Amino acid sequence: MSIEVNQLTKRYGEQVAVNSISFEVRKGEIIGFLGPNGAGKSTTMKILTCFIPPTEGSAKVCGFDIGENSIEVRKRVGYLPEHNPLYLEMFVKEYLRFAADLGGVKKPKARVQEVIELTGLVREQHKKLKQLSKGYRQRVGLAQAIIHDPEVLILDEPTSGLDPNQVVEMRDLIRQLGKEKTIMISTHIMQEVEAICDRVIIIDKGNIVANDTLDNLRNKDNASFAVRIQFGSAISEQDLKQISGVTQVLKTGENQWRIEGNIPELRQNVSHFALANNYEVLELASEKNSLEDVFRKLTGNVGNI
Repeated sequence: MSIEVNQLTKRYGEQVAVNSISFEVRKGEIIGFLGPNGAGKSTTMKILTCFIPPTEGSAKVCGFDIGENSIEVRKRVGYLPEHNPLYLEMFVKEYLRFAADLGGVKKPKARVQEVIELTGLVREQHKKLKQLSKGYRQRVGLAQAIIHDPEVLILDEPTSGLDPNQVVEMRDLIRQLGKEKTIMISTHIMQEVEAICDRVIIIDKGNIVANDTLDNLRNKDNASFAVRIQFGSAISEQDLKQISGVTQVLKTGENQWRIEGNIPELRQNVSHFALANNYEVLELASEKNSLEDVFRKLTGNVGNI
């Protein structure tokens, strides 16, 4: 196993940030580590990278205990924290050479050039870090995380603040790195997880509420059904909630709704309701559970995630 977590707990006074969680990450997996803000994601990642100690429990990375062998753990882990700390007065190439020297990299000059090319920093390598956009600073942070060629990468919100093109490029790079490394990635972007992750761990209020493959998570709630519908005119949420079998109604656009229910006949019932009340229907389709749906149900977040 690349990562082994056993009954890990972190308290800050009376507040429990992480509550006796356990999980494993196999070598070569790309794991999505998800949860609402304040759920315990960043705390767990900081513990695994030896930035903070746990209150109780234990964890191993590549077989080394985070408490007893923290130096060995750090040698094998590359970490990109949520708030990417950089020495802004340094030049890109200078900073990466500094990181390579700290990591004991053999042939640092060649390795620096290699990660510059890998992370798309060739045109920016002679600039000061303070001159870079947020996207390029994220690239520098990732370059620093991989400079010592670690076995495990722990990435906390790696695409935060990036524009759509940069997001796609970063995803492609992470996917490429995942061919050789174990990766644990935290993000609020569900499409990102669906695009690159093999398995998902969801944490809420310090507790793990799901740990499974994407397909299994989507299909686990067999009693849940969903319909996407667009009406030709306005309709109230309360009216839609009166349809037999409906459990939740979400407005997704102008006269557009996502209707969820607990019976297979949900689509039929919605159609009958529209016909009976002379509502014009522009679109009506059944939908499968998305990762966002699963996340929302498990964490109780029906708004933004």
